[in-house]
Amino acid sequence: MTIGEIKNYSMPDKLIKNKGAKVTCKDWGNHNGLPVYLFRLVNSSGAYVELTNYGAIFVSAVVPDVMGTLGHVVLGFDSLKAYLEDDCYIGATVGRYANRIGGAGFNLDGINYRLDNNDGSNCNHGGKHGFNSQVFQSIPTESGISFSLQSPDGAGGFPGNLQFNVTYSWTEGNELIIDYHAMTDKKTVANFTNHAYFNLNVSDRQLMDHRLLISSDMVLEVDDEYIPTGRISEAAEWKFSDQFLREKFKIDNSGISGFNKCFILADMSNNGLRFAASLREENSGRSLEVFTTYPAIMVYTGDYLKSEGNGHYDRRYGPFDGLSLECQYYPDSPNHQNFPSTVLEPGKAFGQTIIYKFGVK
Repeated sequence: MTIGEIKNYSMPDKLIKNKGAKVTCKDWGNHNGLPVYLFRLVNSSGAYVELTNYGAIFVSAVVPDVMGTLGHVVLGFDSLKAYLEDDCYIGATVGRYANRIGGAGFNLDGINYRLDNNDGSNCNHGGKHGFNSQVFQSIPTESGISFSLQSPDGAGGFPGNLQFNVTYSWTEGNELIIDYHAMTDKKTVANFTNHAYFNLNVSDRQLMDHRLLISSDMVLEVDDEYIPTGRISEAAEWKFSDQFLREKFKIDNSGISGFNKCFILADMSNNGLRFAASLREENSGRSLEVFTTYPAIMVYTGDYLKSEGNGHYDRRYGPFDGLSLECQYYPDSPNHQNFPSTVLEPGKAFGQTIIYKFGVK
């Protein structure tokens, strides 16, 4: 497959000049009266990623398999309409707080803050005012695109006027580098991630033949609503050391059950980048390595994944079609003093990085 053969894509007519990946842009519609664009970042090999300023979404990654054939390796849609209908955060930038905050609230300096309870009695992925449904401003960079958003004081119940930026860079080594930066004018909490769903074999709808390695021996203990109890335990049967995902799925007469677990990353004394996980699929030979400065990675097998619209290759998405590898702080950290702090102070800068490196093995 060549770039021109990727379905329903007309090459953009706007070229953004920069010093790294070639960046092209096309109009993709509008939302709430604001223009939405689709950006493509292409390196010299022809491998590329696509991004949109709606939700600062990671739309697609098209990279070669072991035979050099290009194919999609993240779930995504070919139209803005499908993203407007999506409620599974497919490819979205998640904020102000990635994952769950128990009871949809927290106390900060003696003040109780009430958040949107969009997940039962809990707040999930920033609530009803989450970044996934916001239109960002777009700024070209030397090797990609930076998206910026001003989140007002009180949005979703979170304190502080927050200036947020997420920058995507695409390298010659097929690495997507995601840098998060934020500033606030009032003490607040902050936790951002990307909610991409990966599937390294486009001909296989599900994940069973993917092998996963996670650089962790510890997991967060959670209750039935996925809210942490505050305890950290041995990964035990959930330790992944390059094992097939199907070995961890529960398969019985009632169907298939996957998992949604937060793994504490090794080498937490290092404030720089650390290896978090690797994913590989033997039939295609494709691989993915994940590096981050965050202290944890959330692994979700997409048990409740579904889409109203067709995704890449003209099909709707369903359970287990993609795996999320979300680097982040711990869920519900504002309510657990023994967790790494997610407090962001005025005058202090938030800065974290996630790298997705695609390859073949």
